[in-house]
Amino acid sequence: MEKPNIVFVMADQLTAKALPFYGHAVVKAPTLSRLAEEGVVFENAYCNSPLCGPSRTSMMTGLLPSKTGGYDNAHDFSSALPTFAHYMRLGGYLTCLSGKMHFTGPDQLHGYEERLTTDIYPSDFGWTPNWDEPEGKVTFQDMTNVLETGPCLRSLQIDYDDDVATKACGWLYDRARAESKQPFMLTVSFTSPHDPYVARPEYWDLYTDDEIDLPAVPPIPANKMDAHSKRIHAHYSIGKADINDNVIRRARHGYYASIEYIDAKVAALMQVLEETGLSETTIVVFTSDHGDMMGERGLHYKKTFFEWSARVPLIFWAGDRLNPHRVIETVSLLDILPTFADLAGTWNDVIEADGTSLIPLLDGKTIEPRTVPGELLSEGIFEPTFMLLRGRVKLFYSEVDPPLLFDLVSDPDELADVSHNPAYAETLDAMLSEARALWDAKALRDCIIKDQNRRRLINRSHKIGSSPVWDYQPYKDASKQYVRAGKWTTEVEAKAHLDKPRSRD
Repeated sequence: MEKPNIVFVMADQLTAKALPFYGHAVVKAPTLSRLAEEGVVFENAYCNSPLCGPSRTSMMTGLLPSKTGGYDNAHDFSSALPTFAHYMRLGGYLTCLSGKMHFTGPDQLHGYEERLTTDIYPSDFGWTPNWDEPEGKVTFQDMTNVLETGPCLRSLQIDYDDDVATKACGWLYDRARAESKQPFMLTVSFTSPHDPYVARPEYWDLYTDDEIDLPAVPPIPANKMDAHSKRIHAHYSIGKADINDNVIRRARHGYYASIEYIDAKVAALMQVLEETGLSETTIVVFTSDHGDMMGERGLHYKKTFFEWSARVPLIFWAGDRLNPHRVIETVSLLDILPTFADLAGTWNDVIEADGTSLIPLLDGKTIEPRTVPGELLSEGIFEPTFMLLRGRVKLFYSEVDPPLLFDLVSDPDELADVSHNPAYAETLDAMLSEARALWDAKALRDCIIKDQNRRRLINRSHKIGSSPVWDYQPYKDASKQYVRAGKWTTEVEAKAHLDKPRSRD
């Protein structure tokens, strides 16, 4: 069987709860809705850490953050950790990254042969948290991006995502006219709809303020929040900001507009695939690294295991090569590496993985029930905090908080903690036992603090004298572009010409 090309598209901070094919009544997202209608939609897909860097490292390695040292947004992503890009290369794939992957450290490729853009965020250790100082927090986290939203012509996010899309589309055109028929895996990773919630007028104007919905769960007073929510509420200084319904509507307006912007970028990628004929041999996968609370429960941004923050979209599209259906089994981003390795024929080469291949589910079959784990080991907390999902029952667990248990079937808004309900006593005991077997919270906390201290020391030392530069510098060899010495215009143009493929009909 011929190995399919893979175009892996990622959004940033896009919750499944805000998309129409997961039930949202306001957001439009026509291109993503089309892919969902024509492809396989995973109803219950989750990130394994509700923060960019840890989630992406976990997804790329197929291992939980606690196993890789991927604790926070400034963790050192070791070059000794195999990623799905390495397994794709073993399977004969050309691998390329356009966009964000939040690599920190000197290795800015992690298995990709090519990288078309730099990252939007720094590659050094400057964002390292400090659990030794409970009052300390990373300075960029406040409510400014919720309070200051609106339409704009350009922004940092727009500049970056425009570049990501342009480079990715150009790369696909190059593949379409290449003589080599080597299969490829192109990752296209955008930074939107991550805050700030601003968008160009043509996307902002797709909505009016009065059609923007308010949270299904209104703000819970801080003194009535669970312990974890209280910490995140304080971490983001939510209580110090004047947040009212108008502020929430405007932030959601910007978030929804940014989703439409990403939808348009996906449309551009799909146009290239379809007009070049690459769509006939390509699987398109769409997901996000985590979600956004968007004011639900009075919480904003991420770093919590509630549904708006932890649940992500996951779509597989392959034209008429996949039977459209919806999968109800609970899956996670840990399953991406096994699935890609399975497609590449290298699943037997995988040394270690905490997930499993989703290929049976794509084929309409089933997989063995399993518990899906999640970890939060970054700033905003000072003790490891965990999640376990067994079917549709969700456990919040840490050594310093009372456990929280939610039945997502009867209580999708996570308002009724059933940890004290006798009907769930057996389930709670089993899940707590599983959590304690999986995690040694005290030992993990000690490792995290030691790792933070090492990185913060290195960061301080790099400010003295000449600092190493780890940020990726995209390279383009101008001597091989367009018409150069020793070539005739007609000769070069003939190789660059790409006709529209004739229909197979």
